[in-house]
Amino acid sequence: MIDLNHIDDLARRLSQLVPPGLRDSQEELQQTFKSALQAGLAKLDLVTREEFDVQQAVLLRTREARGARAYGRHAGNPAGRQARPVLTPPP
Repeated sequence: MIDLNHIDDLARRLSQLVPPGLRDSQEELQQTFKSALQAGLAKLDLVTREEFDVQQAVLLRTREARGARAYGRHAGNPAGRQARPVLTPPP
């Protein structure tokens, strides 16, 4: 989840960009910006870097395990493994 302090800071900066004549309701604008930012970010279904790294490691281990199992099935039977043709670009 995104740190709410970052959203507050961004909402504050956005409300400061409003022309001076409209700044009478700066707190209301800041709250509106904050709500809009939170709603938009919630729709994106973001994950933290830590969650991403964990899922990436799980995927890598799964791929390695599947590759090892597939290789183990064919290790005793070399004829069972089909060689892939090498594709070379035309001259």
